[in-house]
Amino acid sequence: MSAPSAELLELQQLKARVAEALPELVAIRRHLHAHPELSGNEHQTAALVAGELRGLGWRVQEGVGRTGVLAELGPASGPTLALRVDMDALPVEERTGLPYTSLHQGLMHACGHDIHTTVGLGVARILAPLADQLTVPVRLLFQPAEETAQGAAWMLADGAMDGVAALFGVHVFPSLEAGSIGVRSGSLTAAAGELEVEVLGEGGHGARPHQSTDAIWIAARVVSGLQEAISRRLDALHPVVVSFGKIEGGQAFNVIADHVRLLGTVRCLDPELHARLPGWIEDTVKALCEGHGGQARVHYRCISPPVHNDPELTQLVAGVATELLGRPRVHWLEQPSLGAEDFAELQRDTPATMFRLGVAGPQGCTPLHSNSFAPDERCLAVGVEVLSASLLRWIEARSAQP
Repeated sequence: MSAPSAELLELQQLKARVAEALPELVAIRRHLHAHPELSGNEHQTAALVAGELRGLGWRVQEGVGRTGVLAELGPASGPTLALRVDMDALPVEERTGLPYTSLHQGLMHACGHDIHTTVGLGVARILAPLADQLTVPVRLLFQPAEETAQGAAWMLADGAMDGVAALFGVHVFPSLEAGSIGVRSGSLTAAAGELEVEVLGEGGHGARPHQSTDAIWIAARVVSGLQEAISRRLDALHPVVVSFGKIEGGQAFNVIADHVRLLGTVRCLDPELHARLPGWIEDTVKALCEGHGGQARVHYRCISPPVHNDPELTQLVAGVATELLGRPRVHWLEQPSLGAEDFAELQRDTPATMFRLGVAGPQGCTPLHSNSFAPDERCLAVGVEVLSASLLRWIEARSAQP
């Protein structure tokens, strides 16, 4: 097979093909948005994706990573080029007022995965006519359960990354305007963990707290004391964020609680420091509790390592995007994010890059996970153009190697 010709890589032709496909892609995105599914339950989403891909001539496997979809195009073997997009929604009650608002009460695509899935299907449409001219296999990974940081590991266990030589990814970014992207070499997101603390005290009458050990009071000391310890005991040049999002405890207004459960998240950019944090947090929390007459049980689960963007692949994306969008619309991001992405699991042994897709409209855009999150759909064309051109440019460069 020959390498893709210059004509196939001609960017104006690519943009025209994307523009032609855009109305159908918008319709798909709105259908996905109206029918969100939680992590590990993306059955209808996966069925739609698989059907679309088969109709385009891709070789499709369903049930990869439980509810994930894997599709390939081009040769049956060889170093594989991969693109990963995610499909799951969040347990959020939508408040956008859009005509295609979620039809499922308490569920919403509040993190833009409906955009990601649609962009992946758009790339599939652009590449499908080039199947006979591809010199390497191209693999699309439609991943479940990113929000629970489980789906990447599920897909890995099913061999989704076997033979992959390079991996690309994308994530919406409300801080950038639609029509632009953000790129960054090196650290893009943080390592993340889930923290559960059980504070154990001794119950009693609310009128006589001195005769009991108030687990709620101690839990309050843990929340504030842990923040103080981070600022005083850890190197400020290596930021650590601990945020508690859930507190459970107590039975009645006049009964001293004997048990409180705290659930939170831990974020850190330094992998070595992140590896030490579980032990440090446990020692600090136990000392705080014991210092106030209680006890603690601490449970820590590592969710995801940091995403680390390969410089060469990142430069490839930036170069392609500059040609497509113009230099002012390609933003080199100065700082990484303390958000987490299980894309990092897929790139442990593979060069990879993920870029930020601007989604802010003329009035801006609310943050990710907001119940009013409403990305500007102009981002769809940009995502499909940049990814399609980047994949083809990588294939061309690979084919040119002796």
